[in-house]
Amino acid sequence: MDYIIEMLGITKKFPGIVANDNITLQIKKGEIHALLGENGAGKSTLMGVLFGLYQPEEGKIILRGQQVKISDPNDANRLGIGMVHQHFKLVHNFTVLQSIILGVETVKNGFLKMDEARQKVVALSTKYNLKIDPDALISDITVGQQQRVEILKMLYRENEILIFDEPTAVLTPQEIEELMHIMKGLAAEGKSLIFITHKLNEIKAVADRCSVLRRGKYIGVVDVASTDKEELSEMMVGRKVDFNIKKQPLTPSEIVLKAENLSVASRRSGQQQNVVKNVSLSVRRNEIVGVAGIDGNGQTELVYALTGLAPAQSGTIFLNNQSIGDKSIRYRNTHGMAHIPEDRHKHGLILDYSLGENLVLQEYFDERFQHKGFLRKNEIFKYADELIEKYDIRSGQGAHNLARSMSGGNQQKAIIAREVDRQFELLVAVQPTRGLDVGAIEFIHKQLIAQRDRGKGVLLFSLELDEIMSLSDRILVIFEGEIVAELNPAEITVQELGLYMSGSKRQVTA
Repeated sequence: MDYIIEMLGITKKFPGIVANDNITLQIKKGEIHALLGENGAGKSTLMGVLFGLYQPEEGKIILRGQQVKISDPNDANRLGIGMVHQHFKLVHNFTVLQSIILGVETVKNGFLKMDEARQKVVALSTKYNLKIDPDALISDITVGQQQRVEILKMLYRENEILIFDEPTAVLTPQEIEELMHIMKGLAAEGKSLIFITHKLNEIKAVADRCSVLRRGKYIGVVDVASTDKEELSEMMVGRKVDFNIKKQPLTPSEIVLKAENLSVASRRSGQQQNVVKNVSLSVRRNEIVGVAGIDGNGQTELVYALTGLAPAQSGTIFLNNQSIGDKSIRYRNTHGMAHIPEDRHKHGLILDYSLGENLVLQEYFDERFQHKGFLRKNEIFKYADELIEKYDIRSGQGAHNLARSMSGGNQQKAIIAREVDRQFELLVAVQPTRGLDVGAIEFIHKQLIAQRDRGKGVLLFSLELDEIMSLSDRILVIFEGEIVAELNPAEITVQELGLYMSGSKRQVTA
């Protein structure tokens, strides 16, 4: 069997953890090869070794039949290996074109030659249907468009082996479909794709073969067409996973959150208009209210206004019948609001703090964790150890691990543990399962339902329609900054929900 690339017996260690333990991965030319595993199974580390970000302690890499040494990403690029990282590596104040050619610029007499680069980028974006404005600033384009820029970077460098690390974690259902189409097109051209994901539906949709890792070890490789989702999930997690969400009917009680006529300005520079327009909503105890919408329809700005990350232009917000529109984030946190933020790196964690310190960010000033202004480190780490065990947060050095060095999924679990373990009345959960594996998703869904059953109110923002449909007691649809429908998930289909989300349908109000 001829393989374009082979990773044989790769072992990579970090302090306190063997991230890759004697792993072998073999990729055929022109195939889409899925790499499946739980959060922290070692997938990104293995691809980091292939891309030259890490040097393995043991093992070798064979490319087109020859052993190669990949010391850094420049080596990888020279060998035709490209990578779209889980957290994009883009310069926010550069244009799309500048970002694509960064590091491989054409220079003549000390001046950048952009004309040929522009022509090549435009030709590539047309050929692969990656529509993008070359002159747009990275900071002004959506996450889905940023990902297109990352793919164009690989195509511009004429890479033959393309690594996609969790490429759909931040995309809308429509963008995911587009990406799958692009991936199939690339494979048909003879490019070899390695597709890291936890999403079994996506593996079934595009992958030819799938290698499974669990806790740093290689479990096996399977032919995707002849393997069902249940089998894949059991290989990944080591146990059977229940995909059905069980939720008992409850009667919602008193209102815990009420927003009236809320308008919020755009976050983008130079845009004056409001992106949230006159929104009114309420959340009661014992209910999960899901907010459905295509990305970029005002969800982020609405969350910012509710949680205090940005001011509202007009309108009122009540938490437990108390007006909080002018209150600080800390005030909201100490008076009953918990928040799982959309961007875990920007608003969820301080990456250079330890896991233990991150787990008390909302409460470090409490007497339990400080005395006369001095932190009680023993108490902090004791509490952190309890949460680590209770919420199955995996880190090589436990509570002392830097948050930055943890896998994305375990960073997410840390935020969820911190937020749901303290006293709160309302949980604002934004993309709570983004980038998580099926075992962790199952756990978090149970957590959200448990909070609802305990008499809390949950406001859930998600781009995963299945998640919205199965968890919500009520669904609000947001389109172009307005709530266009309030729906009962038991009475509608996903297709009907999609019509409201795209603006094709809107409820007539009396």
